[in-house]
Amino acid sequence: MTSETNKKKSKSGRLIFRLAILLILSIFIGTSIYALNARRIFHNAMPMPFGIGSSVVLSGSMEPTLSVNDLVFVHAQDNYEIGDVVVYQSGHSLVIHRIVEMRDDGYITKGDANNTDDGWISPEAVKGRMVFHIPFVGAAIRFLQTLPGALLVVALAAFLVNRSWTRERAEDDKSLDQLKEEIRRLKAMEEAREEKPIEKQTEVQNPPVEEADPPEK
Repeated sequence: MTSETNKKKSKSGRLIFRLAILLILSIFIGTSIYALNARRIFHNAMPMPFGIGSSVVLSGSMEPTLSVNDLVFVHAQDNYEIGDVVVYQSGHSLVIHRIVEMRDDGYITKGDANNTDDGWISPEAVKGRMVFHIPFVGAAIRFLQTLPGALLVVALAAFLVNRSWTRERAEDDKSLDQLKEEIRRLKAMEEAREEKPIEKQTEVQNPPVEEADPPEK
């Protein structure tokens, strides 16, 4: 019973693992297509689903606060203040700089490592304020956004799912072989019992009893 329970748990675990891999792959493909369409069709360099977006730092203009290949997460705000690090779109590119001056019709931003500001930025161009960043993981993100990176993700997912499926089938085949072997063993025992000769019991007859002659009168 314990063995059967462990097998069921193992199969359930592998099924959950495969579903998780497929879910992650679906999310990756979906977000990639969504971002690609947003950039090419709507000229939106950073889509903001639910008001949240991410971008990779490509220059050192925000050193030492941010470095090249830092992954930055931003959240859209109704209002921004001086000192906020914001991401804004300039043409088809994204810029992440700090607000250094507020104006009624927009903002003035500047990189921490720059000597001059960027000039006036319209509120519509601002994507959001940086809420946190992860250092140096942007290089991997940028690679995954390329065709070789996407193919690598798909190939890795296919490998993991196939490996899990292969191991499960191997265990099923092993269990089936064990069951067949047990059936053969029981069948052989049954045949052996049927072929075993039955010992005949020797019948013993009582010797006839001779009647005694009647006494002479």
